[in-house]
Amino acid sequence: MRIVVTNCNTTRSMTEEIVRGARAVASPGTTITGLTPAWGPESAEGWLDSYLSAAAVLDTLRRYEGPYDAVVMAGFGEHGREGARELLDVPVVDITEAAAHLACLLGRRYGVVTTLDRSRGQIEDSLHTAGLAAHCAAVEGTGLGVLDLGDERRTTEAFLAAAERAVAAGAEVLVLGCAGMTGLRTALARRLAMPVVDGVAAAVRLAESLVALELNTSRTGGYARPLPKRRTWPTGATAG
Repeated sequence: MRIVVTNCNTTRSMTEEIVRGARAVASPGTTITGLTPAWGPESAEGWLDSYLSAAAVLDTLRRYEGPYDAVVMAGFGEHGREGARELLDVPVVDITEAAAHLACLLGRRYGVVTTLDRSRGQIEDSLHTAGLAAHCAAVEGTGLGVLDLGDERRTTEAFLAAAERAVAAGAEVLVLGCAGMTGLRTALARRLAMPVVDGVAAAVRLAESLVALELNTSRTGGYARPLPKRRTWPTGATAG
């Protein structure tokens, strides 16, 4: 099985971290290929970044020739998943949806711990669109930017503080609200003594399940194939 994992920003070191996390949970025989957009924001933090990221990721995916059996979109709360499902002929799994779906199987309510507070609205909207917001107790920011997550001690302490607020709000399960937090799951679950769901891991496993069950995106209704027309894309951009 071949799964493509696409970063939502242009920072290659983050793509490498995401790929490491994806490979750590993938089943034997599953290959993971990471893609980095050739253009767009270096980190996605806010509405402008998110819309730029969505277009860049779609451009990257349309240019990637594969072969591949499924796509994981590794941007928590970022836009573009619906467009990717129209565009591609393989299952597309968004880490935001994947993490929330699994969290709902582990407790009545879950909380999301993310980076900056400015990302909370996008995550809440994404969960609402996916039909998963009703079970979300809280979305809490750590005050850390995406590019600040390399400091493991600082990130861990900031996450624990935000996690306490989520638990106080009623969360029984915690979700890591950024693909760059992938490496923290085990240590945090041990410290918190409660389930912690990593979106990249959840999405990879769900993508494997969809492929194994021979299930694909419905073409009836909302995800029908794009209408044939002339579309202008950025010139000279290549998939990273």
